[in-house]
Amino acid sequence: MYKDQFRRYIPKNEQEKLDQELILSFIDRNPDALYRTNLTAHITSSAFVVNQKMTKILFAYHNIYDSWSWVGGHNDGNPDLLAVAIEEAIEETGIQTVIPYSSEIFTIDVIYVKNHIKKNKYVPDHLHLNATFLLIADESEPLTINHAENSGVKWFDIDDVLNHISESRMKPIYLKAFDVIKEIRKSI
Repeated sequence: MYKDQFRRYIPKNEQEKLDQELILSFIDRNPDALYRTNLTAHITSSAFVVNQKMTKILFAYHNIYDSWSWVGGHNDGNPDLLAVAIEEAIEETGIQTVIPYSSEIFTIDVIYVKNHIKKNKYVPDHLHLNATFLLIADESEPLTINHAENSGVKWFDIDDVLNHISESRMKPIYLKAFDVIKEIRKSI
């Protein structure tokens, strides 16, 4: 199921083409690709949560990365990439209703994750083989901080949010997606 989603994905640029090849090859060689027990790399699902007009984006202030960021997490064995992205969006922001713009993957990225401590345990350097989905939510819904994951949840103007990102390595990933969102916005 999840491998077919990565296979069907149409890369937006050269980076995504190469990342897609890497992800598919890794899945073929690693039956545990959906589990974080694979210390080299594992599948993750993220979401860009936007308002109906696609002018605002919902970000959380992630404690581990010390930056405003998209929402998402580990699949932990779940092959339903979209379901994980939706679950993570709800868990990390408190919003209760999210609607997928599409059931297909919105962007893909292979993301280097630096070693860190999580829940008092050491996590070594590894890669996230990430599928991102575009989700739509009501910006008037109440937001909730998930203190285990983040210390803030906030809607940002999509044209301003990059000014609040301290993780410079993530900016190209976000910018790529924001450009596509802006193109979609022109047609709605």
